[in-house]
Amino acid sequence: MLKLGAIGCGNMATAILKGVKAGMGEDCRLFGFDVQEEKMKALEGSIGMEPLSSAGEVLNEAEFVLLSVKPQNMDELLSELAASGNKDRVYLSIAAGVTAKRVKNALGFDAKVVPIMPNTPLLLGVGAVAMAKVSPVSQEEFDTARQIFQCAGVVREIPADKMNEIIAINGSTPAFLYEFAKGYIQYGAEQGIPYETCLALFCQTMRGAAEMMEHSGQDIESLIQMVSSKGGTTIAGLAALRENGLQKAVAESCKDCVKRAYELAQGK
Repeated sequence: MLKLGAIGCGNMATAILKGVKAGMGEDCRLFGFDVQEEKMKALEGSIGMEPLSSAGEVLNEAEFVLLSVKPQNMDELLSELAASGNKDRVYLSIAAGVTAKRVKNALGFDAKVVPIMPNTPLLLGVGAVAMAKVSPVSQEEFDTARQIFQCAGVVREIPADKMNEIIAINGSTPAFLYEFAKGYIQYGAEQGIPYETCLALFCQTMRGAAEMMEHSGQDIESLIQMVSSKGGTTIAGLAALRENGLQKAVAESCKDCVKRAYELAQGK
């Protein structure tokens, strides 16, 4: 039976724990601690998570420990966990910019750490998760960690030295897509089309476009050409996006996102 404990029971931890419960049912025991007691009570009521009184108690009960506090609070938490002397747990770290090396250094030993970059669509069971295998985590332990996150989304393994770079691809990206969507949906509403109609059509268009990118067998440039009739509306709209620097803006967004991840890695 899987014994999974969360230290920090915010939105992301809630999504992960709910996904595990839905996917594994009675084959798991879930534990959690959060300084806000109401968050623990909510998870106790919804999925039967066992609320605990401290981070150290989570470490005592769980075999896999989800480190789901903010990056700025990670060092304080790890200092507390280091004092327990428990060295056989697998730590699942989802804090942006917090490397496995930093976790190991803070704990004071060569801990089993799986760095993970999830995203908020895990809340609906459609997350996109990147994770890396780092020694001394065994293949069996890594496979179990993968199983935990596959309960609520798609998982891909990447090199550990790309965990900061991947944030701009899946971690922060929902917010970037929402910002992009906002412009089109607001435009439609300004033209007198009901907001809900714009939202429904745009969201379905994003779903369909994603399916086309993943399953049509065409590369992205070919898919653009499929929509773009010579002299038509799509060509005109694409020209405006290109003239106004969409690709440059995306590149700058990714660069600044990753830069901030490295700053967080340095404790800034």
